[in-house]
Amino acid sequence: MLKTASLFALFALASLPAMAGVAVRSCDRDVTFDAPPQRAVSNDVNLTEMMLALKLQDRMVGYTGVSGWKTLDATLREGIGELPELSTKYPSKEVLVGADADFYFAGWNYGMKVGGEVTPETLAPLGIKVYELTESCIHIMKKDKSSFADFFNDIENLGKIFGVSDRADKLIAGYEARLAEIEAGIDPKAEKPRVFVYDSGTGKLFTAGGYAMPTALIEAAGGKNVMDDVSSSWTTVGWEAVVDRDPEVIVIVNYGDVTAEQKRRFMLDNAAFRNMSAVKNDRFVVLEYVEATPGPRNIEAVAKLAAAFHPAAK
Repeated sequence: MLKTASLFALFALASLPAMAGVAVRSCDRDVTFDAPPQRAVSNDVNLTEMMLALKLQDRMVGYTGVSGWKTLDATLREGIGELPELSTKYPSKEVLVGADADFYFAGWNYGMKVGGEVTPETLAPLGIKVYELTESCIHIMKKDKSSFADFFNDIENLGKIFGVSDRADKLIAGYEARLAEIEAGIDPKAEKPRVFVYDSGTGKLFTAGGYAMPTALIEAAGGKNVMDDVSSSWTTVGWEAVVDRDPEVIVIVNYGDVTAEQKRRFMLDNAAFRNMSAVKNDRFVVLEYVEATPGPRNIEAVAKLAAAFHPAAK
């Protein structure tokens, strides 16, 4: 006689969509899945929200890398239900093995480090397949600048991996329609304000280069990232470079121990920035971390930025 747990496992398998040898491109690798993962783990709040948007909570055994840096907001807390946070920061191999994970959704500098302990290569012998966040692929290969196509690609591929392509297609269509609606409200002839993304730091500054998601958000909102010529994703720059490019708007990424208001006060009170247009005119806009990194909240983040860049627009 089968044990109750075995019966539940068989029922879960029977309820999963039929699937035969689905292959997706993950950065520079092809990853094949003979069946949808049943014990998935996601890293970071934005990647976890992609899983939630696709209603994949029942295929997950937990998530990692949120509370060590960020606060769980009401949306994520409600979505994850009883799922445990397996590690407050980047997980170890032991954490993933201990959860009996069969799938890890992460990215480079979003749960994995080049040459680190947890990579697709180190997890493969343990039976854990990895899908990498498209935006993060710049850390290991050449790719185009970040765009909404990266985010949509991840939703599409997750849909294929988990056998829920219909959900993925519906989500993408909705995102595209809303994005088109927002962009239609921006005068194409309007001047594009110069924008700087202030993530963190007081000496060297952590910011978004041309390959980070905020560049795509800023461009969709009718602005120009003053660091879009930096051929990197999230990176550090000197304050002199920021002053020289004289941003007209500063986007503050809000997370961690230093609040958005403290970051704003740092710039307003620093004599080095007193002649910067954004500082002189006190033009700051705040994006939460989950809005500034690839994920479902990117779309409304564009609306927020567009309103800040073009306040006169109706």
